[in-house]
Amino acid sequence: MTAFKSEFLKTLQERGFIHQISNPDGLDDLYASGTVTAYIGFDCTAKSLHVGSLVQIMMLHWMQKTGHRPITLMGGGTTRIGDPTFRDDARPLLTGEQIEDNKAGIRKVFSNFLTFGEGPKDALMLDNADWLLGLQYIDFLREVGRHFSVNQMIQRDAVRLRLEREQHMSFLEFNYMLLQGYDFVELYRRTGCRVQMGGSDQWGNILSGVDLGRRMEEVELFALTTPLLTTASGAKMGKTAAGAVWLNPDMLAPYDYWQFWRNTEDSDVERFLKLFTTLPLDEIARLAALGGSEINEAKKVLATEATAMAHGREAAEAAAATARQAFEEGALAAGLPTVEIPRADLSAGLGVLAAFVTAGLCASNGEVRRQVKSGGVRINDQSEGDERRSLTEADLVDDGVIKLSLGKKRHVLLKPV
Repeated sequence: MTAFKSEFLKTLQERGFIHQISNPDGLDDLYASGTVTAYIGFDCTAKSLHVGSLVQIMMLHWMQKTGHRPITLMGGGTTRIGDPTFRDDARPLLTGEQIEDNKAGIRKVFSNFLTFGEGPKDALMLDNADWLLGLQYIDFLREVGRHFSVNQMIQRDAVRLRLEREQHMSFLEFNYMLLQGYDFVELYRRTGCRVQMGGSDQWGNILSGVDLGRRMEEVELFALTTPLLTTASGAKMGKTAAGAVWLNPDMLAPYDYWQFWRNTEDSDVERFLKLFTTLPLDEIARLAALGGSEINEAKKVLATEATAMAHGREAAEAAAATARQAFEEGALAAGLPTVEIPRADLSAGLGVLAAFVTAGLCASNGEVRRQVKSGGVRINDQSEGDERRSLTEADLVDDGVIKLSLGKKRHVLLKPV
């Protein structure tokens, strides 16, 4: 294992961020010699990023915290093509209006992780649409395309796997690698950026940019990737049975975000504390050493610290307090997620199956039935064993709400309006 001297790479190594580096010694020398500019690209395929992008965002956070300048590159241009990396089929093509809408949502994520401004170490937010949309096709082929070897491109894992499976790859998708490589060169020209970071699935695309920088600018650019992150049980980060774990509060409430981290598997606690919080390593070691039921205290710390990073300390503490009231003190916590329903539905009698689907606690009536049979459904903290039960205004409690619970940890308040 390389013993890094730069604070940034040493921090990444100690916390488990590093998978591959194109030239470890050269990159270490670069970070040790002064302020470095590096970037990560984020395509605008949804209105928010989710937890699967959080490792990359945290790398940018640590980069700024150790005295360097991070760039968040919005893919306003590349999203029009769609990254084919390790996909079985092409991404759906989005309209320009959809991309702009998604971009506006994604931008909100970064304000809690980075400080933006005009200073030498302030983060920059750029958009590759600024240079990609104005490219002239013939000029681009002559200036950039001639430096790419098709022989090498089809050997990149993302392309090779699609071809081996005889799955269709359009010429449009095949161009993505050229555009991402050109982004790296353009950022070097505009900002002096010499490092691109990303997930391990981006290794081939990033190396294309490194090679293009050498050919077009005669400069050494660097690639740094993180490991593919899965939970101890093998699940992909960012997805749950209930759907994606979004980072924007208007798509996933801070309370639900807190609960996601609170439900971390025991064997993942130490790793996630290192990756997703800024707690000192000695404090993480102390928390990870807790045994038996005490590991739950470490999970609460993880949940609160991770939520504070994404939503601010006040929202994190409120989520923790709501959870404590709901689970430990048995109170009907006002901070629980609330779903509004027409009062007329309740007056007519709202079936328990429809109620749990409407609340987002189950995906289908069949799932609610299975949960009823297994004893997982509760209404106002009382177990419910009748799947034909209807909720009425007589079920309203406290502030005119009905508390629906699935298992011990998922709760929603139904509020008639």
